[in-house]
Parts: sequence; C-alpha cells; structure tokens
Amino acid sequence: MAAFKNLFAAFLNILTHVSCPNSISITHLLATSFLLLSLLFLSTSLTNHSPSFTASALASRLLFAANYISPFSSIKSSDTCLVSEIRDNCTLSSVTAMERSRRNSRKEPPDMISDLSSCHIFNGKWVADDSGPLYQPGSCPFVDDSFNCFSNGRPDFDYLRFRWKPHGCQIPRFDGSKMLEMLRGKRMVFVGDSLNRNMWESLVCALRESLKNKSRIYEVSSRREFRTRTLYSFKFIDYGCSIDFVKSPFLVQEWKQSDKTGIRRETLRLDMVPTTYSKYHDADIIIFNTGHWWTHQKTFKGKDYFQEGNHVYPRLEVTEAYTKALLTWAQWVDSNINTSRTRVFFRGYSASHFRKEQWNSSGSCEDEKEPISNEKEVAGYPWMMRILERVISEMKVEVLYLNITRMTDYRKDGHPSIYRQKNKNDDMIQDCSHWCLPGIPDSWNELLYTTLLLSHHDLLPLKS
Repeated sequence: MAAFKNLFAAFLNILTHVSCPNSISITHLLATSFLLLSLLFLSTSLTNHSPSFTASALASRLLFAANYISPFSSIKSSDTCLVSEIRDNCTLSSVTAMERSRRNSRKEPPDMISDLSSCHIFNGKWVADDSGPLYQPGSCPFVDDSFNCFSNGRPDFDYLRFRWKPHGCQIPRFDGSKMLEMLRGKRMVFVGDSLNRNMWESLVCALRESLKNKSRIYEVSSRREFRTRTLYSFKFIDYGCSIDFVKSPFLVQEWKQSDKTGIRRETLRLDMVPTTYSKYHDADIIIFNTGHWWTHQKTFKGKDYFQEGNHVYPRLEVTEAYTKALLTWAQWVDSNINTSRTRVFFRGYSASHFRKEQWNSSGSCEDEKEPISNEKEVAGYPWMMRILERVISEMKVEVLYLNITRMTDYRKDGHPSIYRQKNKNDDMIQDCSHWCLPGIPDSWNELLYTTLLLSHHDLLPLKS
C-alpha cells in the first residue's frame, strides 16, 4: 500500500507540472491513470480477494476508463429515444431516460451520466459562472450582424457570466471536439424561424472554436445570399459533417391565393408542408421550431389568412390554426422519417421581454442587465407549448423535446435590444426576442449536447 501511495503522489505532481497537447485533456489523463492505478491496486490485492471478485472489479474499472476516454466513438443503439415528460400543469417538461432506454443502452461513466439519466435538465436556475463563454465576443465570423451585440457596441458582458444549472445534477461543459466526433460524417439540420437560426449560428461558432485550423469550415453560399436563401449550410471539412439551416418559420407552406377580385394575397397553407422538406428528410438529426411568427399581428388576427385546400378562412383563431399546422407537420414526420437513421428534436418557445409595448411599437429591453430572480416575475407558460406537447405526445415518431421556454423566461438581459443591425426605417425598434451571440443559445446547445449523450442512438453516415 505504501508503494501505491507513493505512485499516486508522484502522478499528482506530474499532472500539476505537465503541459498537455490540445488533443489530450487532463480529464483523459485522469481517466487513463485511474485505470492504471486500479490495475496496480488490484494486483496488490490478489491475496485478499477471490479471483472472481478481482476479475469483476478489474472489468468494472476497465469499462469505466474505456467509456470515459472515448464515450462518443461507438454509441450503441437502442430501440427507443428520449421523449419529453409531459406534465399536466405544463410548466416544465424534461428529457428523461426511460427504463427501457437504461436497459438497452451502453453503460456510460457512472457519475455524471447516471445522474443526468434521472435529471430534469430543463428544470433549474441560472448561476454565476466565470468559466467564460464557449467562444469570445467578436471572435466568430459566422454570427449574423443582428446577433453580434459586441460589434454593434454593447459595452457590458455580465450576461455572459451565467450558466444553466439543472436541479440535482450538473450538465457537462460543451466539448466541441467530442461533438464533432459524434457528428462525423453526419448531417444536422435546423428547421424553423430566426430563433432557430440564432441557435444554429451558436452551434457553428461553438464547434468552430474547437478547431485547430479554423479555416477548415466551408460556407456553401456567400453571406450576401443568406437572407434570400431557404437553405444555408456550413461544412466541417475534416469531419465530413454539415450543420444546415432551413428557413421555415411556420413549418407549413406560405402561399398566395387570388381573392374574388383577382388580387393575389398571402395565405398560410395549414394542410401543406414546404417543398424544402424533401431536401433533408434523411438527415441524421433534425431540430425543428416554430413560435414567434404566430404572435405577429396578421397571424394572430387570423383574418382571411389561413387556408386549407382552396378554402381561405374568413376568420380562424390562431390557436386552432397553430394546432392544424402542427398536426400537418407531425403527419409528415410520422410518414417520412426513418427513425433507424434520423433523430427528431423540437426546440420549445424562446421567451421575449418587451417592456411596456410590443416589438413594433416602442417595446424595449435595453436597460436589462441581469436575469430575473423573482419567480413571480416570470411569464406564464406559452399556449403554443401546451399544444405542441400534446401533439408530440401522440406521434408515432418519438420527438426529443428541448424545452428551453422556462430557462429563457429568466434571461431578460440577453437580448440585442438597441445593439442590433439597424435599417433606415427601424432605428427605434429594439430586438427583445433574439439573443446576443455568444449568449443564451449557447446554453441551448449545451443541453442539445447533453441530450445527444443520453439518447444512445446510432448516427448513420451520410450517403455519398
């Protein structure tokens, strides 16, 4: 035992002085060394324990070290995926490991992963954290001007000093290198509105930060084409993977219909999905969202706007229209998604924080410098999420629900507000819906990363 103590002390001394290459983390060294020390300890214990005990203990330590060192290279599949736990009060939903998932999945490191498997990762609070953002303000060239608060002159960075902490567990810090390995040869597609674009750009920047050669990202089209295209893609050359964004703010087809006078008017086809859906139905991971466009004046009023077949409703409540649209989306997913290849996510509603008025009538948030701390100040649960949760609970395809609604309710401090790209006619309009980057969407991607660790499904390679 004295030799064991001396070896352990020497190892700790080395760790405090060695400079590790970027490709080898201290965590990996600790896991590897734990394996070696365990072997040494077991070798000194052969006389004290039976051979069967020694073999069992050795196997356990080997499994722990091997899994911790490379938990992403060979994720085993199971016949289930994680789904949201729908609560009657709809205040929180969680991605929770079902018992059958735990039975079928590969064993992960017993500490953090086992805690996460029974943890409601969307139920928590924001805590002060000085570890820094996933990428530095102004460092990522792929941040849209509208989200680049640093370049637009925001002077404070206190909104970057908070990290999401679920109750009862600790989520792993986002590791771009490990996530890129997990995505090697895969295609991930974000489908939805500009809030999903917010999340998409956050992920691209976080993954880029982990690259030694940051020029090894290929933009499929130029930045000037961004707002005119429905599909935009970044390819990580060394990993053979792509992270795409598809603009589809309603998840159903925007349309034009001639009225009785022959004038063509904009409508929304509640019974039809966009033609772009055929371009990514076989992607490895698809992350959908919709929400904010359903609160805009034209949509919310629902007058001569919603259409099914050739019929345009003179008046239709937005809640009914939204339900019809989600059912159309759900039917398409159930009919077209091959669950042995593709995992489907749905990201929940991202909270806005307009003070006094709405976004187009002098609503503001520029003076907000810290999160909401009083639970009573948090807004009520959005009606859209209640409908969404009911729809996905009845689908054949299991949807992994990223319920970020509650966690964004607290973050009134993280919006671009006046620090946004301005057009000539909207100098007075503040942005209290989208988020600064780096910022809150980085935490969404940490939860996406965590959920991918827990889901235990194979990601099949992209077709050539």
